[in-house]
Amino acid sequence: MAAQKAQPAIVEVCGHELRVSNPEKPFFPDVGLTKIDLVNYYVECQDAVVRHLRERPTVLKRWVDGVGGEPFFQKRVPDSAPEWLQTATVTFPSGRHARELVANDAAHLVWGVNLGVIDWNPWAVRRHDLDHPDELRIDLDPGPDVPFSEVRHVALGVRDVLDQHQLRGYPKTSGSRGIHIYVRVQPREDFQEVRRAALALAREVERRMPGRATSRWWKEERQGVFIDYNQNARDRTVASAYSVRAVPDARVSCPLDWDEVADVEPDQLTLTTVPARLRQRGDPSDSIDQHAGSLDGLLALAARDEREGLGDAPWPPHFRKQKGEPKRVQPSRARDADGEGTAGADRDAEGKTAADADRDADGGTAA
Repeated sequence: MAAQKAQPAIVEVCGHELRVSNPEKPFFPDVGLTKIDLVNYYVECQDAVVRHLRERPTVLKRWVDGVGGEPFFQKRVPDSAPEWLQTATVTFPSGRHARELVANDAAHLVWGVNLGVIDWNPWAVRRHDLDHPDELRIDLDPGPDVPFSEVRHVALGVRDVLDQHQLRGYPKTSGSRGIHIYVRVQPREDFQEVRRAALALAREVERRMPGRATSRWWKEERQGVFIDYNQNARDRTVASAYSVRAVPDARVSCPLDWDEVADVEPDQLTLTTVPARLRQRGDPSDSIDQHAGSLDGLLALAARDEREGLGDAPWPPHFRKQKGEPKRVQPSRARDADGEGTAGADRDAEGKTAADADRDADGGTAA
């Protein structure tokens, strides 16, 4: 006899009634958390979660079998989506377009979780202006043997550089091994200029913290914590604040006060602990929209670097070759070429090709 299919859960939120299929499906089996536990987390923390998603196109990263399965990115909202769902049409570096989710309330969060979304990956723009980011994103990514204590130190070094350029950073754990620092900026510059500012910042931190921080794109050249300036290129996304990450212990990418950074332990910030933290402490990033700064200082730093001979740095492989960009080939494999890359496909820092980097899935089946 076939096993009886679990009854769906009905969730009423923001004036909508949503059906959650397979509510007891294990999403984090190591800690005994299910799909409905994830739904309940996002409903309880909705104000803080939506603060960092509001009006932003968002890629759907779907884990239909929970963290034990393989995810896929879905860039297009399926045609079967409810009429009330809010969306924005974005353009990728390839010139292709897609209608992406804009998660403006908790009903959108529940709808996404029902499809298997665990974490949220928004663009750095709002849908009223899709070409001018209002967020500078600093992604601190430690090498395999770099302890988390070094990530903390580099984060504090980033803060010093931001402060000296009249910018206010808001730190958060990545929910994995790193730290993210978000900076709200005036939406004046395009993606290319925001990335240029991020590269200048990365190089300045590297100068101040040699051997501990690096702006080097190729892994074989890195020492310490990589400051991933390319997270500011068009269509690159980062897990948003209060996203639960797809790791076995259900860690959360959790905003911090700066005085917490030196001692924070990411494994203490999880789906089960963050709601109480929010109730007791509030959201350390709740004022982010009130502090939009100017990138003029970092762009002046970029101009100085360029005058002194520091040109562009490698872009992600699915972008067209940029003026002044060095060869997109690992230094150890470099050939005497004309600067247009290797004979084969361009590869990223992990050696992966990007022939179908912006390929998307269009399915809409619930997890």
